[in-house]
Amino acid sequence: MKFGIIRERKNPPDRRVVLSPKACQKVLKTYPQAEIIVEPSPIRAYDDDSYKEVGIVVADKMNECDVLLGVKEVPIEALIPNKKYFFFSHTIKKQPYNKKLLRAILDKNIELYDHEVITNIKEQRLVAFGRYAGIVGAYNGFRTYGLKYGLYELPKANDLPDQAALISELKKIKLPNIKVLLTGRGRVGNGAREMLDGMEMRRVNVTEYLEEEFDEPVYCQIDTGEYNKRKDGVRGNKADFFAHPEEYRSNFFRFAKVSDLYIAGHFYGQGAPYLYTREDAKHPDFKIKVVADISCDIDGPVASTIRPSTIADPIYGYDPETGEETDYRKESAIAVMAVDNLPCELPRDASEGFGEAFMKNVIPAFFNDDKDGVLQRARMTQQGKLTERYSYLEDYVS
Repeated sequence: MKFGIIRERKNPPDRRVVLSPKACQKVLKTYPQAEIIVEPSPIRAYDDDSYKEVGIVVADKMNECDVLLGVKEVPIEALIPNKKYFFFSHTIKKQPYNKKLLRAILDKNIELYDHEVITNIKEQRLVAFGRYAGIVGAYNGFRTYGLKYGLYELPKANDLPDQAALISELKKIKLPNIKVLLTGRGRVGNGAREMLDGMEMRRVNVTEYLEEEFDEPVYCQIDTGEYNKRKDGVRGNKADFFAHPEEYRSNFFRFAKVSDLYIAGHFYGQGAPYLYTREDAKHPDFKIKVVADISCDIDGPVASTIRPSTIADPIYGYDPETGEETDYRKESAIAVMAVDNLPCELPRDASEGFGEAFMKNVIPAFFNDDKDGVLQRARMTQQGKLTERYSYLEDYVS
């Protein structure tokens, strides 16, 4: 089995990679029958020499490989027919901007495996960059807070080498006695929590957060049960919420009344209530003035997120009265950080973590006849057709 590490060609450039040089070494040591070729790249977080130094072949020979591994969407003109590809296709939710890409994949008889649907038998995702989105998103939230109020200036995450350096910078700042709210307990939310704990911010429970005042900055991490409640008043639970989101309404405003900085690390599912609406943001009791929206659902559950921002220009202002963009430094504005590709700011850390998960959960499937069905569940296309599992996309590509 010959694997190819493809060059990332999407703009803006993405420096992440599925397998680092160290990960490639480990694959070859574990599976002597495997081969790996790395396509040359001028932007990758690990340069070509890093691979050559550990004995990995670097060459323009992707057409010789059986399986091609990438991170972001491959431009249509760069797709090699009749290959197996792994990358984030951003098509499983019928995203209109990638309709032509999925059509081209079918036309070129490509077997597509989407990282987003690599799951175990319980349908839990096995490979993801979410933790690193949480890490960078939390850091960027505090950077945004300092810039909005002119309190301090943190370097961009993109200019720092790793998570330890981000935490080191956060430890240098002096915050007022603010309350920081974090939603989500998945990979993203817990990645953000690593940063809050790393900077040694005090964590408090929901009752303390809502009812008490503190002489130091504090944070509270909440999940679906704390910011949603059933419409009928019956006590709900997480499983019930995910099964019947339409039966719930938001209970978030009580947190908005006491929070200064909000880090959004939750997962938002179809049919779930919005956390706060544009009307909520207009309310005189709505206190949040800085939002780090890691989840970044546009015009969705976090009303102030009206567009994604970029690594180059990560912050914009939201005017609650008009619902339009404004200068984030204005007193009345909510400063919004909504970068939608946050892990790109820590490309080495993100690549190492992703590669470890890929080696553990995906690579073995190529050598054990896919005994756990990992490849089968992630295979979106085969022999020029959508697989049965993804046949719901038929109208999308027709």
